[in-house]
Amino acid sequence: MLNKDITNRKSLVMISAARFEDKTEQICVDDFSELAWLNQAGIIFEEYHLINHLTEKEEAQRLVQHASVIFLCGGNYWYQKHLLNEYELSGLIKNSSAIVMGTSAGGMNMSDKWVGLKPLGDNKYERAVFNGIALNHFSFEAHFDIENKALVEGHFPLSEIMDIYVAANQDGAVRVNDDKIDIIGNVYLISKSKILKLDETL
Repeated sequence: MLNKDITNRKSLVMISAARFEDKTEQICVDDFSELAWLNQAGIIFEEYHLINHLTEKEEAQRLVQHASVIFLCGGNYWYQKHLLNEYELSGLIKNSSAIVMGTSAGGMNMSDKWVGLKPLGDNKYERAVFNGIALNHFSFEAHFDIENKALVEGHFPLSEIMDIYVAANQDGAVRVNDDKIDIIGNVYLISKSKILKLDETL
């Protein structure tokens, strides 16, 4: 599907969700597994760019504005959310004509809203709802343990407001093309405080 969808292969811009203790550490785009996935699928671009903590704000915005594909990588969703906010990228991504993709943390940050753990200090957290880029009016979460009753029920309040798509393992994905939502792999829907296994549409 990506080979079919990605027809403009001029510039791939990857937005990191990897936190590094050494703020001066250089990170190479070739180090990201997401790039290896695209290479294995034969999806090759003319230019590759990475936005992380070493990127200047103006440069990050320029890269997003000229991207053919924007890839929000997996990792630490807080770190990535901080980058999106600090560099004021969310609006640019939402209004971009580029194809936008995300894995794990990236998928969460693409959501309208998502459920995460809010740090309270002293290694204590509480479950809370956070705003994403809002590319579509639903929530997405990967690596979801559907057998965890407390986790599922913790998503019920948000499910009263919008649908939540959760991928139960590594092969679950949601593809949105205009108003059509395609389901790939093991994906469940939490809606109105009920959970339903969805059939694949591709």
